[in-house]
Amino acid sequence: MNKVHVKKGDQVMVINGKYRGKKGKVLEVSPKEGKVIVEGINIITKHVKPRKMGEAGGLIKAESALYADKVQLICPKCGKATRVGRALDKKGNKVRTCKKSDCLAQFE
Repeated sequence: MNKVHVKKGDQVMVINGKYRGKKGKVLEVSPKEGKVIVEGINIITKHVKPRKMGEAGGLIKAESALYADKVQLICPKCGKATRVGRALDKKGNKVRTCKKSDCLAQFE
């Protein structure tokens, strides 16, 4: 099983490619493929065929997956894109932390 540094619901920023600098919320994570789907990023047009009588077909816009290594987590405290560190909290549980030297905030 492959691990991905982001979770569903995280705020992320795209760090390279066509959508560089754009921010969005992670809608889905696929650790097996190493991909994520981010809200409003990597929009594609799908041709949809009507399946039922009276249903309209046509073109729909949807988010497509992109590689997880193309996104960085946005720290809720400092608001910057950052790498994810691991640390222990007061109860001894592992938590994700901001790697910026002046911040070191914890993610939910």
